[in-house]
Order: sequence, then structure tokens, then C-alpha cells
Amino acid sequence: MSTDSWETVIGLEVHCELATRTKLFCGCRNAFGDEPNTNVCPVCLGLPGSLPVLNEYAVELAMRIGAALHCEIRASSFARKNYFYPDQAKDYQISQYDEPINVAGWLGLPGGSRVGVTRAHLEEDTGKLTHVGDGGRIGSARHALVDYNRSGVPLVEIVSEPDIRSAAQAREYASELRGILVATGASDGRLEEGSMRFDANVSVRPLGASEFGTRAEIKNLNSLRSLGRAIDYEAARQMALIAAGEPVHQETRHWDEAAGRTESMRSKEEANDYRYFPEPDLVPLAPDAAWQERVRASLGPMPADRRAELVGLLGGASTGAAADQIRAVVDLGLDPLVRAAVTAGAPAALALARAANELAAEGEAGLILAQAANELGPGADSPFTTIVVMESGGTLSPTQSKAVLSASVQAISADIKGGASVTAAIARSDPAALAKEMGFEALEADTLAAVVTDVIAKNPEEWARLVGGDDVTKKKLRGFFTGEVMKATAGKANGSEVAAELGRRL
Repeated sequence: MSTDSWETVIGLEVHCELATRTKLFCGCRNAFGDEPNTNVCPVCLGLPGSLPVLNEYAVELAMRIGAALHCEIRASSFARKNYFYPDQAKDYQISQYDEPINVAGWLGLPGGSRVGVTRAHLEEDTGKLTHVGDGGRIGSARHALVDYNRSGVPLVEIVSEPDIRSAAQAREYASELRGILVATGASDGRLEEGSMRFDANVSVRPLGASEFGTRAEIKNLNSLRSLGRAIDYEAARQMALIAAGEPVHQETRHWDEAAGRTESMRSKEEANDYRYFPEPDLVPLAPDAAWQERVRASLGPMPADRRAELVGLLGGASTGAAADQIRAVVDLGLDPLVRAAVTAGAPAALALARAANELAAEGEAGLILAQAANELGPGADSPFTTIVVMESGGTLSPTQSKAVLSASVQAISADIKGGASVTAAIARSDPAALAKEMGFEALEADTLAAVVTDVIAKNPEEWARLVGGDDVTKKKLRGFFTGEVMKATAGKANGSEVAAELGRRL
């Protein structure tokens, strides 16, 4: 069966942990990686006589998400979602059911399409199970360990409309949503820590059909790569079943990353299976108009707005490599550094390239520099700005600029990790002094001219071929002479100035 005659229909449920200091209904610490079962109390363990108290800041973060996703923020209420599983000690989860806080929104994608957002509601997270045995799955486990530290951590579950039509579009949606969550400050979006997890509802139907097919839900996908692979596999599996005359069952499935396939877990639950009823220990939640307005006013520019600003700095062009660089810079939160460098006089394309390539390659150290710049504000001096301006002005060659930038970033990162304040670490950074220490002092014009003369004298045959050669030969030999000058000056010569000197000689 040709896949061209079928359409994949996808809806995503995205769970994001909120960046609060404490849990949703108690004062226990909300932190990843702590010793198991140390951040627990009678409330998050559901012990008799304990009562939940709603975390006000979690509500505010939920409203930020709703506002950023163009949702209507409504009065809402909590319900008990009942089920028995070892990761939830009290055998029910406090969630929002028929009255969610955020409804009827949408998310625009970089490609120009729009995905509807059905709801984005508040709930508490469950604990974490670790199955000990071959494969780490319950079927082959010798025993299981449970950590209740995560139980009660505030979540917002963002449910999309079934508007997504391919694995690539699903990844684009998930990536854009992650950027929005981080930009609002609602979540750190760390997929590797489980701060953001995906459930994908997948079905297929003949191309042009209006009715949906039977869907399967793939649970707990924790990377964009897994999300894309799982959707592609599941769509192909369902098409093959239909081609063989077999039914597609509505069920919940697990993604086996190693095997590259989905596997049946259980039949798909419906709402009535959870026996929802109003949470008797919590009053309805009704954020007033003034609070909602303060939340909306506190939102900074979203990733799409920041990408558009960088496109404007480039003169309105953002195709190919520039578009990829812009997306990478915004995703990593490095765009304030680019804007500051451009304001200081650096070419936008150069600042963008250094941020997207060299600064991003520094990993955590590069992100620390970006965070420092955000903390100090747009008017503060930045080593990144200084170095890029030095390169654009010819004080540093591209190779030298990259080396100084790397050394500067690593030194600042080490200072901050060693206990220095951001302000002190930045103040101690002197890119010009560092460049001099690394031997990257600019050559005087007469010194460079003398070096070029000496290199030409030592390579008369190559120079003759350069003077009389065709375009291909000239390009090759220009590179040869530039390299020889660089060797002779121990990398201190500026490549553009060498090219200009060779041009004058020709």
C-alpha cells in the first residue's frame, strides 16, 4: 500500500513541569536529582488527614502559558482522577477535568501553519518508577523502585487539536512549544530531565477522508527524535494493518527506542474509567481580570518575535544557513548577545554566525555567558560584543576571534562556577588583554607588507603562476600565499588584510 494515498492525523499531549520552588499542593521542594524520597510530606503522599493548599505561583505560570498560546483564561476547578498505580501513593491524581484554566488557543509554527490548542490545564505529577531487570520494562523486571520526589510537582498539560499531519510537523510543534515555555519562564523545558514529555495520539485515514481513523496513544516520549520516530512507525503500522484487512485497536502503546517500534501496553482508557469527581478539599480557582492582565503584561517577546527581529537585523533575508542560525540562536537564548553586538556596530551576519556556531559549541559555558548578559541587561558591556567588534574592525582575524571567544567564555564560566558573581566575572574579563596574552596583537601595515614581500621572494614560481594564471589558479594560489603569510606571522595576520595586500601586489 502506497503511503501517498493515506493521511496521518496527530494530536499531542505535552506535559511540562512548572519552574516553581515548591510542589503544587504542599511546601516540599521541587527539584530534579535529589536523593529519592527526600522531598515528600503527608500531603504529597496523600496520608490521612492531610489537606492540599494551592501554589499561587504555579497558577501564575499556568496563566503565562495560556496567554502565550492565545488561550482564553477561565475560572476553573480541580477534580480527582482515580486510578491505582504505585507511582501515585494516594491512588488518585488532582487534575482539572471539565473546567480547565486555559482553553481554545493556538500555536503558530515557523513554517506558517497553525495548530489549535484545546486546553492547557493544571495538575500534579506522579512519582517515578524504575523497573529493575533486563530492558527496564515492567514485563521483565525483577522488582521496581519508586521515588515520590516528583509526586505533586506542578504540571501543565497542553492538549493540541488533531491538526498535525506529519512527524516533521509534530517535531516542529514540540520544538516551538518548548521555546515558548522557556521564554515565559514557566518551565526549563529540559527533556533529558523529564521536565517536558510528550504523548502522541496517532491515526491514519484515506487521503481526502473527513472522518478520523482509530487512534493509538504513544506514551511518555522524552525527546524530539523519539517523538518523530514513534509517529512514523505507528502510522506505518496502522496502514499495514488496514492493508491486511485487520482492525486498528484503540489502545495505549509504549515506544521502545532500542527496537524502534511501538508495543501495546493496555486498552485506551476513557474519561469514565477514571471516575472523575470534584476535589472536595479545594475551592474553585477564579483569577480576576487584574491578575490576568498583570500576567499578560509581564510576558516578554516570544521566539517567533525574536526570530523576526534577527531577520530584520539581517536586512529581511533569512533563507538557508541564516534561517538555521537564527533558529539555533533563539532556541539557545543567545539572541540578546547578537542584538547587543549589532548595536555596538558589529555586522549582524558576523554576530549571528559567532553566536550560532562558536558560542553554541561552548555548550553550558556559552549559555552561562548568555544568562549573564540577560541578568546584567542590554546596556552592559559583553565580552562577546567586544570580541565580535574587534574582529569586524580587523583587530582580530576570524581564527583569532574564535580562539579568544572560546577562552573568554570558559574563563567567565569558571569564575561563576567558582562562586564569583556575574557582575564580577564579566568585569574581570578583558578580551583585548586576553588576545595580547594569546599573542594575537595586530600587525602594523608596514610589518605585514614586509612579510608578504618575503613570502613572494621565497616562492617566485608560485607568484608567477598567480600573476598569469586563470581564475581557478589564482583562487588556489591566493589561498597558498595567505597560508604562508599566516605561518610566517604565527597566525597574527588578518586574513582580509593579507588578501588586500596581495591584491595591491597583483
